[in-house]
Amino acid sequence: MKKLLLGKYEKKFNRFLEILPGFLAWSIILAPAIGGLIAPNIVAYGIIAFLAYWFYKSFKSAFFAFKGYFILKDWETISWPKKWKKEKTTNSLNWEDVRHVIVVPNYNESEKVLSNSLDAFAGQKQIDKKSMFIFLAMEARAPGAKKRANNLIKKYKKHFGLLTATYHPDNIVGEIRGKAANEAWAAKEAKKMIDKKGIPLEHLTITSCDADAKFHPKYFASLTHHFAMDSDRYLKFWQSPIFWYNNLHRVPFPIKMTGIVGHAIHLVDLQEPSRLIFNYSCYSLSFKLLHGVGYWHTDIIPEDWHLFLQTFFENKGLIHVEPIYLPTSIDAPEAKSWFGSLKNRYEQCKRHAWGATDLPYAIKESMRHPEIPLITRAFRIFKIVETHIIWSTNWFLLTLGATLPAIMNPAFSRTSLGFSLPQISQTVLTICLVALVVMVAVDLAMRPEEAKPKTIFQVIKELIQWVTLPIVTLPMSVFPALHAQTMLMLGKRLEYRVTEKV
Repeated sequence: MKKLLLGKYEKKFNRFLEILPGFLAWSIILAPAIGGLIAPNIVAYGIIAFLAYWFYKSFKSAFFAFKGYFILKDWETISWPKKWKKEKTTNSLNWEDVRHVIVVPNYNESEKVLSNSLDAFAGQKQIDKKSMFIFLAMEARAPGAKKRANNLIKKYKKHFGLLTATYHPDNIVGEIRGKAANEAWAAKEAKKMIDKKGIPLEHLTITSCDADAKFHPKYFASLTHHFAMDSDRYLKFWQSPIFWYNNLHRVPFPIKMTGIVGHAIHLVDLQEPSRLIFNYSCYSLSFKLLHGVGYWHTDIIPEDWHLFLQTFFENKGLIHVEPIYLPTSIDAPEAKSWFGSLKNRYEQCKRHAWGATDLPYAIKESMRHPEIPLITRAFRIFKIVETHIIWSTNWFLLTLGATLPAIMNPAFSRTSLGFSLPQISQTVLTICLVALVVMVAVDLAMRPEEAKPKTIFQVIKELIQWVTLPIVTLPMSVFPALHAQTMLMLGKRLEYRVTEKV
């Protein structure tokens, strides 16, 4: 009976944690309207506090985006083998001993898309490409998977130490279709092959990447250096900034605008002074670390932050993410039609926002691991809350938060605070445009030539598109995040949908 009651309690607690992200989001969104009726002064001061937070975040982002641009340029000039020779110690690994396992999970991507990624791997510089073991993680259920894999292996196998394919079976009990289950299968198959080759697990990194990822030509040389030199190499992730540069020049402007802002944010996040960084999308870690936690969980959809949390709680909170300031280029969501592209972006963003499921997981694991300092656990949970809740609520607070209290409560509008609140909001947001201009300029400097405006007409067109940013972020970023959190709150489940590649 006691076990039954505990089980029943745990189920209810799990449900409460699933409700939490959506509940917080909707409470914040509705607070200016409902709170304006009940306690307008408290709501007004809350809005002012959020504006101060937004002001700080905006100029912090502008500063680190500007600084990050020069870091990228500097890293591109480094000879990583020479740097290793100059800095190596008795605790360093030998350069030639480091090997890289690369898992490329894909479902129905074309040979062309995968070829572009393999071309980028074949173009790696400053390392022996025979140290790269690439696994095309195919889904067995995908039509033509074996034919595509065989064609690619035949074409590219001479470039690498190993190029092979794994085929993830469908309908494994307890699994959810998606990237995590596929790459977990591939990594376990890779471990078997690596063992046969007699390569020590301690000498291996493993990189998870999207099927369309194009790593910088020096990425794996830089990774070799960092892995060989870092005494905490088995407690680290390595993360490069991710940019939508493969096809940014082709996608509809709402996708382009949200992507450009995202580029700056990704570059800024890597420089976070608090070091509360999470890996995302395409990342590397020690194979020993991955093996030690039993690989990716196969019953989740967003696998990147979740894997960090797995390793974090299993290793006493000692896990950190280190930046590799060499950009990785991927595809922006795109389809054959304009509206199809917008739909793809919405679905992709909703899938990413499903990462709100990491909050319940982090809270439960935090309770199970008291050996980790409380403040360490609390800051990680705070980072998850901050990221996901601000994502789904900031638009409402910035556009409506300062006006709703007065609309809902006309008497409040006649007070000095009620009269001043919209003016304070307008002033702060106008000043924040300076920070946005800096981030746009940084992105413009980083873009490949085909994505830069080249004529006066194109410059004017892009300036007009920027005016629409407050409008396009609502359907392209805010709504899908709120959609995912609301689904989770209502007990519904998300089905993994692979973003179409063109």
